[in-house]
Amino acid sequence: MLKKILSISGKPGLFRLISRGNRNLIVEILDSTHKRLPAFATERIISLADIAMYTDSEEIPLRRVMKNILEQEGGQPIALSPKTASREQLAAFMSRALPNYDRDRVHPSDIKKLIQWYNILVANQLTNFDEDLQETQGDNIVEEETKQ
Repeated sequence: MLKKILSISGKPGLFRLISRGNRNLIVEILDSTHKRLPAFATERIISLADIAMYTDSEEIPLRRVMKNILEQEGGQPIALSPKTASREQLAAFMSRALPNYDRDRVHPSDIKKLIQWYNILVANQLTNFDEDLQETQGDNIVEEETKQ
């Protein structure tokens, strides 16, 4: 699921990949309008499946962090407002979501973006964060079967 959810630098919010063109992608805004628009190769586009959060020992995939938050919040949006939250509130929230996060490399702006993205995904009922893990495991099984 997170493989088809994109972040485009310079544009707020998240986007769902609809199709691929010759020199662009067609994406749909994950908001109430569901407007479709092109995203070009000159824009910095990243799939949420490719994002990880720094911890003291390793990088944790975003889907695992989102799953932790989903379990803590009971599938509801996060009540903490990223726009008005203090640094201490953001740090306390992140400590609950990912207790060993790297406090030097994960900035308050990263935590705000995480909260915004999570709330967008919940609002659009895109909360099956286990799906990406199953897809990855399924790919590995297929690769092992073809080797034999």
